[in-house]
Amino acid sequence: MSITTGNGDDFARLAEPFRAELIAYGYRMLGSVDDAEDVVQDVYLDAWRAYEHFEGRSSLRTWLYRIATRAFIKALERAKRRPLPSDLHAPANDPTARVMAASPEVTWLQPAPDSLLAATTSDPAAVVAARESMRLAFVAALQLLPPRQRAVLILREVLGWPATEVAALLDLSVAAVNSALQRARTHLPADVDSRAQPLEERQRELLDRYVAAFQNADVDELVAVLTEDALFEMPPFLTWFRGNAMIGAFLGARMRAFGNTPVVQTAANGQPAVALYPATADGQHRLHALHVLTFAPNGIDHVVSFQNVDALRHFGLPHLLPTESPRG
Repeated sequence: MSITTGNGDDFARLAEPFRAELIAYGYRMLGSVDDAEDVVQDVYLDAWRAYEHFEGRSSLRTWLYRIATRAFIKALERAKRRPLPSDLHAPANDPTARVMAASPEVTWLQPAPDSLLAATTSDPAAVVAARESMRLAFVAALQLLPPRQRAVLILREVLGWPATEVAALLDLSVAAVNSALQRARTHLPADVDSRAQPLEERQRELLDRYVAAFQNADVDELVAVLTEDALFEMPPFLTWFRGNAMIGAFLGARMRAFGNTPVVQTAANGQPAVALYPATADGQHRLHALHVLTFAPNGIDHVVSFQNVDALRHFGLPHLLPTESPRG
């Protein structure tokens, strides 16, 4: 959006610093960076048009959040929630069966690059705090909440807004905000942990072994680093697996067919992630999937393999790797 005159210049200068945090807020609300960017772009256009009527009774940031929150809620009322495969279907019990494709109507939860967090603040401590509320399991759980409860939970618990400010922003009473927050908390699964701590030495070892397993097509090593009851899911496919033995049986044939697979390490949703580049029939190492990893004390207990590469454009990953210099 280009604004070149009068109040437009003021609006662009004053409002632009809040764009990244509004997109991060929108991602938590909508489960999609693409959708969040689209809605925030419309929010800025609406706010620019209304800026001459902005009276300054609240801060510009609060005013933008008011417009954005209403836009996010409206978008959620028009769209279906974004799930993961484990939200929709029981785990598969035959690792040799053909995987099931979802209907085109299903819109999946998307991963978010850690660069989205870094763009919201230059304070490293604030980035760490923001990362805690971006974990994939936490964002997936948010998608189960009604839109207004979702907004209240994010504003109060994630962004730390006082109940009075949230009430004013949503045109609710403080009592209604507190009630909505309580209901939101009770509807979140008890095992959702939004904490994202720095990798410990043991976790770094597990990550290195997970990477090496794909680089060396070592199925036994892959099974060894997964917990006994680990989950492996791969949107946009409905099929998912529970248990390291089942996962190993499913991935084993594919790993052997792909052979040694170059890997690029990155981060998504405040968690370690690895991009896989198996060789295709033409000998090129093409981006195949992004694995977002969740750690338990005794191993990796959840892998979400995002296989729609178009949804990974925000990560800046190359689509091809040089065949002569695999990276890890």
